[in-house]
Amino acid sequence: MTINFDNALGIHEKALAFRGQRAAVLANNIANAETPNYKARDLEFSAVLAAQQSGSQKGFAASTTHSRHISAESLVDQAAGLRFRTPLQPALDGNTVDADVEQSEFAKNAIELQASFTFLNSRFKGLMTALRGE
Repeated sequence: MTINFDNALGIHEKALAFRGQRAAVLANNIANAETPNYKARDLEFSAVLAAQQSGSQKGFAASTTHSRHISAESLVDQAAGLRFRTPLQPALDGNTVDADVEQSEFAKNAIELQASFTFLNSRFKGLMTALRGE
């Protein structure tokens, strides 16, 4: 009998990967808090979840026209949830990063990442118990 990890772990494996990607986007926002004309971005969980469930998630469509262009395959697709954040009060230099909002979202994301990790850990413990026959 084989174990199907997709059925055993559910969506939590993909949620853990999403939380990691969102942490990178939020950290990028915090790092660019003083960059003129930088626009804050965020990943929208509901849009990514809908794209995952519908199977319509596709790669970022970009072609290189020169041999020295950087490949865009690792970029997050805009349709999969990467959105610009609507600023509460944009700065005079055009920067839309609000450090307090970004830090609170980063902390919230860290808590949700830990919750997903804890859930996956308990699932693996349950699978190990089942495999041992305890």
